Amino acid sequence: MAHTAPSTSLPPVYDPKAVEQKIYQFWERGGYFQAGKDTSKPAFSIVMPPPNVTGSLHLGHAWNNTLQDIIIRHKRMAGYDALYLPGTDHAGIATQARVERMLREEEGTTRHELGRERFVERVWAWKHKYGNLITSQVRALGVSCDWSRERFTMDEGLSRAVRTVFVRLYEKGLIYRGNRIINWCPRCATALSDIEVEHNDVEGTLYHVRYPRTDGQGDVVVATTRPETMFADVAVAVHPDDHRYRDLVGKTVCLPLTDREIPVIADAYVDPEFGTGCVKITPAHDPNDFEVGLRHNLAMPSCIGPDGVLTELAGPYQGLSREEARRRVAADLEAKGYVVKAERLTHAVGHCSRCDTVVEPFLSDQWFVRMEPLAQAAIRGVEAGKLRFVPERFEKVFVHWLENVRDWCISRQLWWGHRIPAWYCDACGGITVAMDDVEACAHCGSGQVHQDEDVLDTWFSSALWPFSTMGWPEDTSDLARYYPTDTLVTAYDILFFWVARMVFTGLEFTGEMPFANVVVHGLIRASDGRKMSKSLGNGVDPLEVIERYGADALRFTLTTGTSPGNDQRFYWEKVEASRNFINKVWNASRFVLMNLPDGGAIPPLHREALTLPDRWILHRLQETVAAVSEHIDRYDFGEAGRALYDFAWDDFCDWYIEFAKLSLYGEDEARKGQTRAVLVHVLDTLLRLLHPFVPFVTEEIWQSLPVPGDALIAAAWPTVDASLFDEDAARRTQQLMEAVRAVRNVRAELNVPPSRPVALVVRPADAEAAELFESVRDVLWKFGHLSELTIDPAATAPAQAMTAVVTGAELYLPLAGLVDIAAELERLRKERSRLEAEVARAQKKLANPQFVAKAPADVVEGERAKLADYEAKLQAVEARIRQFES
Repeated sequence: MAHTAPSTSLPPVYDPKAVEQKIYQFWERGGYFQAGKDTSKPAFSIVMPPPNVTGSLHLGHAWNNTLQDIIIRHKRMAGYDALYLPGTDHAGIATQARVERMLREEEGTTRHELGRERFVERVWAWKHKYGNLITSQVRALGVSCDWSRERFTMDEGLSRAVRTVFVRLYEKGLIYRGNRIINWCPRCATALSDIEVEHNDVEGTLYHVRYPRTDGQGDVVVATTRPETMFADVAVAVHPDDHRYRDLVGKTVCLPLTDREIPVIADAYVDPEFGTGCVKITPAHDPNDFEVGLRHNLAMPSCIGPDGVLTELAGPYQGLSREEARRRVAADLEAKGYVVKAERLTHAVGHCSRCDTVVEPFLSDQWFVRMEPLAQAAIRGVEAGKLRFVPERFEKVFVHWLENVRDWCISRQLWWGHRIPAWYCDACGGITVAMDDVEACAHCGSGQVHQDEDVLDTWFSSALWPFSTMGWPEDTSDLARYYPTDTLVTAYDILFFWVARMVFTGLEFTGEMPFANVVVHGLIRASDGRKMSKSLGNGVDPLEVIERYGADALRFTLTTGTSPGNDQRFYWEKVEASRNFINKVWNASRFVLMNLPDGGAIPPLHREALTLPDRWILHRLQETVAAVSEHIDRYDFGEAGRALYDFAWDDFCDWYIEFAKLSLYGEDEARKGQTRAVLVHVLDTLLRLLHPFVPFVTEEIWQSLPVPGDALIAAAWPTVDASLFDEDAARRTQQLMEAVRAVRNVRAELNVPPSRPVALVVRPADAEAAELFESVRDVLWKFGHLSELTIDPAATAPAQAMTAVVTGAELYLPLAGLVDIAAELERLRKERSRLEAEVARAQKKLANPQFVAKAPADVVEGERAKLADYEAKLQAVEARIRQFES
């Protein structure tokens, strides 16, 4: 069935604004995105990494969604029942912070003044008002999601899945509550998991501090970058085999600036080669010290509170910030003679990935996932080949992290999120974990129970995304058909945040990997290579790009900007180049449509009637179909895009359309019909290949083509027709194109305008070449803008002619009458003199040893490059002079 009323004309200029919204609405109304309409087809599924409801689409989202959309559109066209499931994440910390700021700035109130219930209601209202912004932006990009299956991490069904997972892991002993060192953000006032901490190099000071022995026999010197934590010191540790301090173990030292005594202990954790071999032990403020404290049953006092301010344990320093306390304590230690030396150093310090505040190691009661058994199952699955990474190198990175993973702190001191399903009994102190709200303690039956105030880490719910979105824990039809999913596309920066957690939860709760392939891409960087960020002011809004150049231009730029797994830099010039490519395809399509007969009836292809250029373009088309299909199957989208660009721009637009004009503007009606048939066939196939990459413009053009089908989005993916491969036609056409390029290059070198015809003599090397050039005489005449054409194996070079050697022939362009030889010789000789002077100058400069030794390396290399350029130009000018003088 032909699509509705195709029009064999297109507007002169492609206007994305006039097309994109109209086309997207056409797709949505037609239900082309919906999966499950034909279950006789094999299933294929992708789940969208859910963007946060807090913000707007950034270039990373645009890149990620474009790659997923290429995959899903390709699979849909290739005959699959393809599901692309969209959704958004509640983003606990980020969303709560956004709403708190809004309340503070617009209403002058706080969440504490509102109370938990009213605050959560306000966050839901904010989500409903602004949360759909991101999905409208995804639509603007042309992403073909099944919006009927859109999910949100706090939907009722997904929340049920979260509770189910928590309860089951708790019952298996894989979730526990413990008093442990965690990462604490004083600004966000919540715990963070290890991978929510970014370690940045900062300048600091390493203080070597004397701790006097209480027996009066000297000092113990310890090194620390954080003297403000010394008020929570409970011991000094040495290595048990360090002979220097063997007699010290069991004795005590005085804690400087206090009246406390602390013991000297022996523990293998201490590195005797580092510093003095003595280490202060502060269990409440260092994760390694915490483990030492457990082994030695030490007290664990804290001198820094959750607000990042020193507590009463710090005595006169109580109430100071960490930074101010460090300065004051260091100064007082110095003044009282406790500092042996202080040295500057650069060291890695943890920062909150959300707000960039320095993270505080903090001893706190929190909920944890016991990671080791879950990680081992994930490692076994990867090693068994059940999960493939593209590029492959990320598998080692992934497994290495799992092998060294620490227990995951999953509780957050927030109000927005999935509240932890645990109830504490005020009567017996027991904990009841349950799917539904608890009215009475499971241990003593008391009704004096209250729910945990904390919520779960955002990543806990998104870890279930591939199967919770399909309806798990219920046995739904979607779960049976589309899970496990096939491919996950993600940036490498959330490989551990998200991918690893989806893998171990998928294995634990479904017994299967949640996806078969993980396609990893890099990050989008500014043109200077720096990370894009609001603070640097170098971010680019994808909607701005779409507004200026259209969604297709943005998509094609992001697709072809890099190779798998690597970062790419954003340049506006690249977007302009993509826009120009789209316009090139548009204009070529207009040419095809304008040269179709009224009614658009196209005759079938008759192989025996095809010209050499016809056979060549059909051969190149098959090569392109094979290459693009292979690249997409390998997830090498950049190479697929480049193969399409080369075929569309060079082969089809620049060459074949010019070949076709000879037939279309000729008198042979049968040949015109075959040329039209080839043009439509090639354009139809090209649009199908391009569609996953630039869907809007291709759908708009295709709707005007006289070919069967309702919509390009639902058209079949092209397959290779082996009968159209024609190596002989490819070889012969390449010879022809090489000859045409040679003539055009000579014309350009001599500044001969296109309107001025030239004479050409072709001396074929053999009979086969002679037959070829005779068969394409009309093409040579037209493309070379010739006044005379001689094809003769016995031809000799005319006097004063430009010569070009091409495959199978020598070409001669007589200069007589073409240029004023005397004037051209005079110009060339002046140019030779100028270039000789430049060569001499550069040689003299490079022969100066002082310049070579003292000038910057890039300056010297630049001068050498100039010399090579001048020498090459001089050789070319001398060759031209010899041709004119012969």
